Amino acid sequence: CVEPPNDAEILWDHYGIPHIYAQNPNDLFYAYGWAQTHAHGNLLLRLYGQARGRGAEYWGKDFLNSDKWMWINGVPQRSARWVKEQVDPYKSMLENYVTGINEYADQNPNNIDEKYNVVLPITVEDVMSHVQRVLHFTFVFDPDDLKAAENSWKKVNGSNAWAIAPSRSAAENSMLLTNPHLYWGDIYTWFEVHLNLPNANIYGASFVGTPALGIIFNEHLGFSHTVNTHDGADLYELNLVDGGYEFDGKVRVFETDSITLKIKEDDSLKTEMFVVKKSIHGPVVKEEGDKALALKVVALDASQIFKERWEMATATNLDEFESSLKSLQTPMFTVMYADKEGNIMHLFGGQTPQRPPGDYDWSGIVPGNTSATLWNHHHPYEELPRVLNPESGWLQNANDPPWTTTFPEEIDANDFPAYMSPREMGFRAQRSARMLDEDESITFNELVEYKFSTRMELADRLLDDLLDAASTARDQEIKEAVRVLKSWDRTADNASRGSVLFKTWVDDMNFPDDFALQWNERSPTQLPDGLKDPTMAVHRLFGAAKEVKEKFG
Repeated sequence: CVEPPNDAEILWDHYGIPHIYAQNPNDLFYAYGWAQTHAHGNLLLRLYGQARGRGAEYWGKDFLNSDKWMWINGVPQRSARWVKEQVDPYKSMLENYVTGINEYADQNPNNIDEKYNVVLPITVEDVMSHVQRVLHFTFVFDPDDLKAAENSWKKVNGSNAWAIAPSRSAAENSMLLTNPHLYWGDIYTWFEVHLNLPNANIYGASFVGTPALGIIFNEHLGFSHTVNTHDGADLYELNLVDGGYEFDGKVRVFETDSITLKIKEDDSLKTEMFVVKKSIHGPVVKEEGDKALALKVVALDASQIFKERWEMATATNLDEFESSLKSLQTPMFTVMYADKEGNIMHLFGGQTPQRPPGDYDWSGIVPGNTSATLWNHHHPYEELPRVLNPESGWLQNANDPPWTTTFPEEIDANDFPAYMSPREMGFRAQRSARMLDEDESITFNELVEYKFSTRMELADRLLDDLLDAASTARDQEIKEAVRVLKSWDRTADNASRGSVLFKTWVDDMNFPDDFALQWNERSPTQLPDGLKDPTMAVHRLFGAAKEVKEKFG
């Protein structure tokens, strides 16, 4: 393709990763936009079209629900405000990133699918809309959460992050592990990049469509993220009365916006009028009979996220890094940090609402008919769970709450509001903590080995009980299953017969009810454990063995 004309150089390695060199940030981000478009042009333009709320206009009705979600949450209007709030030099960096996208598309038309040209030219507003779509209206609150009519905040996404202090490192250097477990595709597509300025050498990754680096290391420090057990949004149940809604004993009138949506059908466009209702809490996202649900989401005034992310990426020490974090422009995520001075840190990041007192289920639906449940502020940085340089010398997060980031525990959940984060620890987090806790001198190669470990913590809790209970069985099917499980190394490698049989058996059981001992926070890494009913478990093993044989022979 044509090379970027600005004073920048892009060197592509054999993994397809761009190494960008420039003398100033404006040229660097011009080339950054150019490189993203070269690698993912069609995806990038499609994501911007959806973030505008015009996907159906460009590509048909399959994008209509996505468009409505953008307009319901006021994303296009808010993005226009966010652009006006940008300040230099960050404003110029964003403008140059967008110019790089547009000029690449103009000079390399054969590399862009014709159906996506309709989105051009891209603007800074599109970048702001895309950031909101990904962070606020997917990660903080996903529209799929509405399908169950209440928000369980359970995601299938997962990630791991570790920080090892010099006291735990065989080389006596800090080590940081980044291990995101997101889907590969669509808004979750990572773009790995190496950015070089005369005074900055940064390696990291961002989501396609944003210039803000998500995970990085430079010559001084590094940081990673996991999806934290963060509750940054609430659904409020409204009682509908006389065309409005009840609030503090009075009927309030909804604010309304009428949006004309265009929908492509073959070579023509049809239009659909779409009315967005807004209560004092936020937009109405569901309405049925005399009830409605309104959504309130944090960080909708956090327009300086790019400034925050660039300052994080160019920080040279812990003080500079924390100074950049304190504005809390990123709405959520765990922050795992390590630096060359030997500091390690875990922060339960993002904006958590300062919720009013009362017996409310903030993880579900709360009453919207009273100001007693309405929040308007978030906890400042100083009130968030944070662990710096723990006694253990290690920190981990596998999407578990901040209380279990290291052992012995460094922070007490009782010192924080109950809504800050739940009290729980899953098997992935327990396995993560166990590997770090059991090795007092971790080498780099061991860190890599632990990262790729597929050992199943659940098998260590259950398999001995199951084999003991099945050892006297006379049925040939069970005897064969016992033989397979006894020889199994309790890993989930792709050639493992035992893992397939064990997983099939687990799926037939009813955990956590079938554990003999349930999890509790007094023994967070030892429980749950054992089988409540070994005889029933053996019966289920018989069924699992038959199922595996029928499927795989």
